Formats: sequence, C-alpha cells, structure tokens
Amino acid sequence: MEKEPLIILSGPTAVGKSDLAVELALREELEIISADSAQVYKGMDIGTAKITKEEMRGVPHYLIDICDPYEDYSAYKFKTMAKDAISIISEHGKVPLVVGGTGFYIQALLKDVDFDDEGPDLSYRKELEDIAKEKGAEYLFGILKKTDPESAESIPPENIKKVIRALEYHHLTGNTISSHNAKEAQKESAYNEAYFVLTDDRDLIYERIEKRVDKMIDEGLESEVRKLLDRCIPESCVSMQAIGYKEMVSYIKGDITLDEAIYQIKLNTRHFAKRQLTWYRREKNVIYIDRRDYKNENEMLDFMYNETHKRGIL
Repeated sequence: MEKEPLIILSGPTAVGKSDLAVELALREELEIISADSAQVYKGMDIGTAKITKEEMRGVPHYLIDICDPYEDYSAYKFKTMAKDAISIISEHGKVPLVVGGTGFYIQALLKDVDFDDEGPDLSYRKELEDIAKEKGAEYLFGILKKTDPESAESIPPENIKKVIRALEYHHLTGNTISSHNAKEAQKESAYNEAYFVLTDDRDLIYERIEKRVDKMIDEGLESEVRKLLDRCIPESCVSMQAIGYKEMVSYIKGDITLDEAIYQIKLNTRHFAKRQLTWYRREKNVIYIDRRDYKNENEMLDFMYNETHKRGIL
C-alpha cells in the first residue's frame, strides 16, 4: 500500500518556522497543520505567539483555536485530529505540511503511536495531586526520578500534569512511560515524509526568545492572562501550565514581581528550546536546515523542494 505524502517543518521555538512554512505553502500550494500544544487554545494568542490571519496569507491552517482553555489537549488528540486534517487536505488534492515544535506530537503522528486505552486511576491521581499541593512539585518530581529517570530528563519538574501522567502510567502498567515511548518510536513511519528541522546558532535563538518575550509583554500578555483568570480557568489546567502563562499567574497572585516573571518566562523558554534541540538529535531521518548555511530564504525553499521532490512527495 502506497504511503501518503507528508512534509514536516519543526525546530526550536523562535527559530522562524511559521514564516518559512507559509512561504513554502504558497510556493507549492500546501495546507498547514499546526503541531503546537498551546496554539490550539482560544483566547491564548499573545503568550503562544499564535500566527495571525494576516500572517497566514490565505494558506489554510488546521488545529489552531480548536479548544477552550479548560480542555486538556494531548498527543493522542493531536494524532487523531491531525489524521482527520490530512484526509481533508488529501481530498483537496494537496499535500499537508505539519508545522510546530512539539516533537512528541509529530512522532505520535508519524509512527501512529499506540496510546493505551486503559482508563485513569482517579484515586491514585488524586493522591499524587495532594502530594504536589502539600509537599511541592519538586518532591513529586523526586518520586518520578526514582521511578522513571529517563522520563525525568525530558519532563520539567514544574509540569505537574506530565509528572503525574508518567507516575500514573507506571502505577497502572508496571512499565515506565519512557520505555513505552521508546518502543513506539522504533515503529516504521506511516507516511512518505520529508521531516525538516530548522535550526540556527543557539545564541541567536536565545536572542530571538528574549525579544519575543519582551514583545509579548508590550502587546499585553498580563491582560490576556487576567482575562483567562476572570473566566475562572483553573491554573491547574494544561493550558495554564504553558510557558508565559504559569509565570504570569504567579505574578498576578503576588508570589513574584513582574520583573521576576519576565525573567522566568525567558529562562524557561530557553530551557524549552534546549530540550527541543535534544529531542531532534534523537530522531532518525530528520533533514536539518541550518540558517547559517543559506544566503536567504529562497535558498532554503529550493532545498526543501528538491528534498521533497526526490522522495516523490511534490
């Protein structure tokens, strides 16, 4: 059976994926599927650096503004919705272009990762949530480090939801979620894909992150977060754990100053970019596009076209 064609453009945050993707889509008449874990949420625009209608330049984009902030979004939901979007794009006679920096989401789609359907253990989950409230996120993270050290390397200690998910998986199955993910990652791709990773000098990426965060503050990130809190969106929601939102919530609650919140957003975003780069180094068959190797964007687009053409995708 012939595999469906798919183009992927990933890379660390603030490297310029969205703009390059739109240029490629306009040139080759592609439609874009967002693989971003935060841009799915309505009303969360500034802190997610969500692409605007003007920036889309008429290119159809899928999986943006599809969830309310109180809803959980996961790799399983992404995989399911992305497959539906791919079907729609194929019916249009076009090739889908998946764009975003959430590496596990992309892996879930490519390898058609099997997510265990076993239901959650709500009492155990509540027990872990109580531990986090009483003893703190670091204490809970310490339990994960002992239970699943490999997962602890990729999950931020402050991401309580993911820490609990990993501990709950071990509790339910007796296996670590890292070993399950590693096994699924060995599966053959379900698509005929060209998987591009856009990168650049790390210092330049960090510099762009600094400027992006400053721009978010100027554009009204604080006001955006206050509106979410006014809607009684619990700060424990997955959406509110996104970088930029959790730090601003701490400022609004009076736990830290605005300067401290801005510093933490920049620091956590840099750490996130570093984890993303580590993820791509583990992935097989990715095609790196280092901005330093090209004179301009047109050269990068030519390279992407040639690579996809060689694979029979375009």
